[in-house]
Amino acid sequence: MGSAPRLGSPVPDFTLAGGVLAGDAFARRDYSLADARGRALVLAFYPGDNTTVCTKQLCAYSSGMETFEALDAEVWGISPQGVDSHESFALAHGLRMPLLADPGRETARAFGVAAPGIGVRRAVFLIDGEGVLRWKHVALLGATFQSLDSLADHLSGINNQ
Repeated sequence: MGSAPRLGSPVPDFTLAGGVLAGDAFARRDYSLADARGRALVLAFYPGDNTTVCTKQLCAYSSGMETFEALDAEVWGISPQGVDSHESFALAHGLRMPLLADPGRETARAFGVAAPGIGVRRAVFLIDGEGVLRWKHVALLGATFQSLDSLADHLSGINNQ
């Protein structure tokens, strides 16, 4: 599958099925990295829907969507669960970012975050509007996650380059 993208290098394109809450419904569609060009993108890889730390992480990012929008950034959550699981997860917790399904973990492997046993390491990749990787954090243990404030600080740095 190749090696993980390096800082300062373009990120390879991918397309994954997913969906996002639109009012009380979950609107499904395919998400492609190429479609996000022009805005910064936060890719948040997480091990699983409805797990304790993942729920806290995605709820924190969802409640901070205005912060991301003010920094002209989108946030996408990616995990191995299917779109049906993502729909249930988003509806149960009011998650306002797209949740993408990577059941074969091809995208996780391309980013170097596929892991035996847990499936996917908790990781965040910040990609600029030109599709270049500007910052990343890959957790060795998945018990904590990058805070909204930390991501906002890094995004501010990207937007000021």
